[in-house]
Amino acid sequence: MREQFGSKSAIITLIALTLAVFSYVTTESLPIGLLPLVAADLGTTESAVGLLVTGYGLIIVAVSLPLTRLTRRLPRRRLLCILLAVFVVATCLSAAAWNYWLLMGARMVTALSQALFWCVVTPAAAGLFRAEVRGRAVSILYAGVSVAALAGIPGGTWLGQQTNWRMAFVLLTGPGVLALIAVAALLPNTPAGQSAADRGVAPDRSRYLSIVATTAIAVTGGFTAFTYISPFLTGFSGFAASSLGPLLLVRGIAGLAAVVVVGFLVDRYGWLTMTALIGLQVVALAGQYALGASQVAAVITIALSGFTLAGLPAVLGSRVLRHAPGASDMASAGTSTAFNTGITAGALFGSLLLAGPGVRSTALAGALLSLLALAVVLAEPFVSSQRQVAASVRQPAHCNLRQPVRW
Repeated sequence: MREQFGSKSAIITLIALTLAVFSYVTTESLPIGLLPLVAADLGTTESAVGLLVTGYGLIIVAVSLPLTRLTRRLPRRRLLCILLAVFVVATCLSAAAWNYWLLMGARMVTALSQALFWCVVTPAAAGLFRAEVRGRAVSILYAGVSVAALAGIPGGTWLGQQTNWRMAFVLLTGPGVLALIAVAALLPNTPAGQSAADRGVAPDRSRYLSIVATTAIAVTGGFTAFTYISPFLTGFSGFAASSLGPLLLVRGIAGLAAVVVVGFLVDRYGWLTMTALIGLQVVALAGQYALGASQVAAVITIALSGFTLAGLPAVLGSRVLRHAPGASDMASAGTSTAFNTGITAGALFGSLLLAGPGVRSTALAGALLSLLALAVVLAEPFVSSQRQVAASVRQPAHCNLRQPVRW
């Protein structure tokens, strides 16, 4: 079975890259769980500590494309080793920070490395495997995101509460070091632009642009509701605050299941898988709005929305590798920017709704945005560049049958 999927070194390298994904995602969101501890220790406000997450996301949105363009000639092994080394050093600096601004600076350096990491890790992992199983490899890679949500962030929060917030950051350097060693030892030193996954298998600019638009809209919809899921569950569904941990655990398990399901489907049914995920997100968020007062329905709908939101990155990475109109790292930079823009926009839109119509409206707005994303993805095959080219090739032949030959 292992030989059918990939070589031993390729599988170990993929696991190392998945570990790096886990480390980055956990580090990005960890201050949310440690917010009061960090604020008390550094003598600042909780809202200021919240900016450690908001500013982190904005850095990723702002620099993904330019950094990818600047570094595209570097071999991926060297580049990933540099990025992982920066992650380890900056995370250690975060743990040692003696004031707020040093912690902010260390976080921004980590964000710079993560912005570029997202753009190169998908083609680097996919290039280790043959085209027929790359979607499955990308799904395994993005399982690191689900495991971070399921275990990394809650585990780091618990450790910080039991010891201190600095220990949680120190512990995260361990997976980073392991990933760095494995990548340095095992990732092939392929020259830039010469990996098997450096270009799209079926380049299609129109489909790629549709994927970018779908991603931005669907993620905005998902995060408009998810960012404020805690007040929704306590304020509208009537759950006790002590139930939030188990409920988010259920959502995390559903997300991990999504990665497994997507891994089996995406290589053969990429567009259908993405369409189904977004359609399911419409149903989940509409159900959350309409039936969220029922605790049973609330559990079902948040599990479904967790399934869809976790499955999207995996199917997205695979589809970009297929339809990238140019270099796959630049294409990944575009979709990474769209994804992080959706996270930021969703959080902002949800906050406006929270202060206005109330927390229930975040689910309705998320459902409507997801419905718009569904319309975009359904239209994708009809705007395909390949379809247009095929039509333009057929048209002259058809016309020539009706016209006399001109010598």
